Amino acid sequence: MMNQNFQFKKWVQKNLFNNWYNSILTIVCSWLLISSIKGILSWVFTQAQWSVINVNLQLFLVGRFPQQLHGRLWLSLVIILSLSGLTWGTFIQRLPQLINSFLPLAWGLSFPIILWLIGGGFGLEKVDTNLWNGLLLTLVMAVISIIISFPLGILLALGRQSQMFMVRNLSIFYIEIIRGLPLIGILFLAQVMLPLVLPDDIRLDRVLRGIAGLTLFSAAYLAENVRGGLQSIPRGQSEAAKALGLSTPLIILLVVLPQALRAVIPALVGQFIGLFKDTSLLSIVGLLELIGISRSILAQPEFLNRYAEVYLFIGLIYWVFCYSMSLASQRLEKQLGVGQR
Repeated sequence: MMNQNFQFKKWVQKNLFNNWYNSILTIVCSWLLISSIKGILSWVFTQAQWSVINVNLQLFLVGRFPQQLHGRLWLSLVIILSLSGLTWGTFIQRLPQLINSFLPLAWGLSFPIILWLIGGGFGLEKVDTNLWNGLLLTLVMAVISIIISFPLGILLALGRQSQMFMVRNLSIFYIEIIRGLPLIGILFLAQVMLPLVLPDDIRLDRVLRGIAGLTLFSAAYLAENVRGGLQSIPRGQSEAAKALGLSTPLIILLVVLPQALRAVIPALVGQFIGLFKDTSLLSIVGLLELIGISRSILAQPEFLNRYAEVYLFIGLIYWVFCYSMSLASQRLEKQLGVGQR
């Protein structure tokens, strides 16, 4: 214990008080930090009116989803938490290998089951997507967009490096056009312009159009991330696989692509986190996701000007999910030995 205290004092002296100007900077920064924390805590416990969160918690989480059908949402949550717990167990290597091999299949099967529980149909009462609001809509749109844009981005990255003239140039054209447009512009095109050019008998759901905009935008950026991973693989890997008699598709699927994706896990997860936060732009085009439902709550007469409490609560929700994704990414990198020599 005494040795630890000595090492701590030595670290403080070396890093914070090693000269006069560093000592002054440490004292000033400490004072500013303590004053800020003290002011924030004072506001949180004495001035903030958290009733706006308590009263509208259901709206924040599930919006106007029918209350009598909340059991389906709870069942979906149980499925997600169970699979998440099993997945976490694989990261810390405390589960049998047999369970690990079935997890990808379990996640794949859970996705349509959860959508069925939320949307209904096939024996369940249908729930209109206009009633999918709040955090529920944010998660649905983010997850679907990530699942669809990831393989699309891989195909675009492979297409950009293809030897086929049309495939390569069409991939380049798509990637450069989409990356040159702001996301809000793509969402406006999907929500406002797309219905104008479709036949009168075709009416795409607003949520579906929002997912399409997010997916098309994210796929272009994911393609560049994957392309960076593909370029990092030595040519000798492909040549060795060819010498073993593997065909080009098998070389890509079994040799090149796994190594490329492993190398760009941080960039991919960063793009996924960005996509999750970009769902907030959907409130501008009329979808009541987390930000959109918050605006409707702030319009309630009894909760006018409660911006700080509402947006602090929303910020906490975003941080929890983004940090969880980042933490899972770090665990996955550690398990796969990314960055280790």
